[in-house]
Amino acid sequence: MSTADTIFALATGAGRSAVAVLRLSGPGCGAVLDRLAGRRPAARMATLRTLRDAAGAALDRALVLWFPGPRSYTGEDAAELHLHGGRAVVAAVSEALVAAGARVAEPGEFTRRAFLHGKMDLTEAEGIADLVEAETEAQRRQALRQTGGALAREARGWAEQLTRLLAQQEAALEFAEEGLPSDLDEVVRAGAGALRAEIAAALADGGRGERLREGLDVAILGAPNVGKSSLLNALTGREAAIVSARAGTTRDVVEARFDLAGVPATLADTAGLREGADEIEAEGIRRAHRRGEEADIVLAVFAADAAPDAETLALLARRDCVVVANRCDLAEPAADYAGVVPLRVSARTGAGLAALRARLEEEAERRAGGAALLTRPRHRAALEEVARHLAGAETAPVPELASEGLRAASLALGRLTGRVGVEQVLDVVFGSFCIGK
Repeated sequence: MSTADTIFALATGAGRSAVAVLRLSGPGCGAVLDRLAGRRPAARMATLRTLRDAAGAALDRALVLWFPGPRSYTGEDAAELHLHGGRAVVAAVSEALVAAGARVAEPGEFTRRAFLHGKMDLTEAEGIADLVEAETEAQRRQALRQTGGALAREARGWAEQLTRLLAQQEAALEFAEEGLPSDLDEVVRAGAGALRAEIAAALADGGRGERLREGLDVAILGAPNVGKSSLLNALTGREAAIVSARAGTTRDVVEARFDLAGVPATLADTAGLREGADEIEAEGIRRAHRRGEEADIVLAVFAADAAPDAETLALLARRDCVVVANRCDLAEPAADYAGVVPLRVSARTGAGLAALRARLEEEAERRAGGAALLTRPRHRAALEEVARHLAGAETAPVPELASEGLRAASLALGRLTGRVGVEQVLDVVFGSFCIGK
């Protein structure tokens, strides 16, 4: 991958469409336009042109846009060709672009170039990827916050504080005879503690951002033939699982995606919990137990016309579940079981399903709701490393070790944003303390 190349890619969906957009970027972008369109149009003005191949044959009548760098998405010369969306048109123009010296872009290469040219940091680039993948409204909002620089702004503020602290510590070490404040070491340690507290507050979010981005896992557990498959179909609004009156029909995990008030979730129907009649059903039950252990939310389901069996009661005692009494159209369940009040539903008639969905949405909001700065495990790991180094700087027995801890924290924070540099520290040293005048 080289930024010296001129690249292009289809920016719209594959297949036949009314309009297809080819994006170009790179140092040879203007020359490529000159060859295909006769000459490049005025900057940022859509112009209708006939595109021609090297032999002069017409390829298409297209809208051509020219974005001279650095005022473009990638920060380098860029262009767009708005073509008619037939596959043959896109293929012919793509061949002409290759003949003119461009190449097909690699995955993510446009955004990577934008990062390399300083148009965004890594967290903003990741936000763009999340925006493309967003399934729900809440995911879209979170991705927009990320692309808008929510985490990037916080990280810049932390980086500025780190740079200032490191500059002060380096000055105290290197220029001790220059009349600097005698308590500078203590000031630096106090500043490291305050910054560590800020980062700890960002980390103490319960992983909401990661859960929203990746989606929640909801597992339906219970004895055989209590209506788990019917409940999955009713909640998702489609026939995702086979429903049968015969116990043990579900022998593997059946999954379906659904939306919980903007939080994406995977609802899993599992094999009925009982002593397996054969080795295949026993394996399904083992998978059901594992899915229940890994799930964010567990629906413990029993039939209202029969008291919960030992497996279901053990499930209630083991963890905080959403307890569901299904088939309430056939019988009225007890008021509570081991102090747990079940939600009364009927997957067949739809009674109680709205209340169950509302409860699930409450659980989703508790686990993945609200604005969160950190949306990926990488963000959390980087900030945890920053916090560790700050704690080391705060308690370092000698100033040299405090300086090393601050430097390591700065490098870890730089890995979060993709911006790692030492010149900023030098600028603050010689600017703030007027050293070397």
